[in-house]
Amino acid sequence: MQKYRCTVCGYVYDPQAGDGDSGIAPGTAFEDLPDSWCCPVCGAVKDDFEPVD
Repeated sequence: MQKYRCTVCGYVYDPQAGDGDSGIAPGTAFEDLPDSWCCPVCGAVKDDFEPVD
C-alpha cells in the first residue's frame, strides 16, 4: 500500500500502521480514510498529502 506525506509538516501516513490516535486501524489505505481525517501532527487536511515515491 502507498504511503502519503503531509506537505505541511512532513508526517508520513503509513497504511500498515494506520493512525491509532484517530481510530484508524492498521491496513487502512489512504484512499479509504474518511474525508474528515486530518494530519495527526499539524491538522492538515487530506488534500495536503502527496504520495511518497
